[in-house]
Amino acid sequence: MKRMLAVALLACASGACAFAAGAAETIVVKFSHVVPNDTPKGKGALKFKELAEARTQGRVKVEVYPNSSLYKDKEELEAMQLGAVQMLAPSVTKFGPLGVRSYDLFELPYIFDSYQDLRKVADGPIGQRLLKQLEPKGIIGLAYWDNGFKGLSANRPLRRPEDCKGLKFRIASSKVIDAQMRMLGAIPQVLAFAEMYQALQTGVVDGAENTPSNFYTQKLHEVQKYFTLTEQSVTEYVVIANKAFWDGLPADVRGQLESAMKDATRYVNEIARQENEESLEAIKKTGKTQIIALSADEKRAWKKALLKLHTENEDKIGKALINDVYKETGFDPGKL
Repeated sequence: MKRMLAVALLACASGACAFAAGAAETIVVKFSHVVPNDTPKGKGALKFKELAEARTQGRVKVEVYPNSSLYKDKEELEAMQLGAVQMLAPSVTKFGPLGVRSYDLFELPYIFDSYQDLRKVADGPIGQRLLKQLEPKGIIGLAYWDNGFKGLSANRPLRRPEDCKGLKFRIASSKVIDAQMRMLGAIPQVLAFAEMYQALQTGVVDGAENTPSNFYTQKLHEVQKYFTLTEQSVTEYVVIANKAFWDGLPADVRGQLESAMKDATRYVNEIARQENEESLEAIKKTGKTQIIALSADEKRAWKKALLKLHTENEDKIGKALINDVYKETGFDPGKL
């Protein structure tokens, strides 16, 4: 905390902090994230930069810091709350440790069956309700960015839930994902996204869960022989801003940035599926990783093995919230 506070104070003292409230100086927005520029999120951040700078006619300068070049995923939220960075796009898993457990909803296995289901929830009243829950933490939620549905990788084929037994899986910090792995008989290991490749290469962990685009851009095909399209949950990001910074912006500038974010979000969510499909083809072409597509019966076995996590998390996420999602998507767990 002391080191992060020193960074924030140094940034403000050197003039790197964003100017707001009618100042004539250029408003600098530091936008930090943990994935490469050639992922959906990376491309989205650059699209937002392009649109924001054009629409504000240079009044705003967006500095994008990809691939953990400014802060690692364990540091970035603290940095934002201290004012050292103005915008982030963290995974929904990052909000549980802040005390906002509702976002664990997105990690529930098989809560969404399709991108259409995901968009109904994220873009509708449920998604807006969740964004409002961040404000007491000094955070403004701006948008939901898709990365896609996750698969499981390992150096042995994973076709049935029991195939995961005994394997160590790298996971993001999430109690739901932790419980999911334990339910599969696997051993979860929380590691930073940037540490995943080396951990797989050296055998610290045996496997991981990723979207195809993250799997490919992180070059995990070099260290994993199998990638199974389990599609058990989504990797979803929430684009957020420091609340004091955002509220302090001139109203016209804030409106222009909101417009830029709306269009950048549409762009990201349109390319997310395409990027994952292209990444799967690229993985196949390497000849190093076998892609395993599950049959309908195999997929049903995974769903049945993990569905219990919905009821086990009702107290933490909210039974009413989970039921609202069921109503929105038409999912009936009793018919599985």
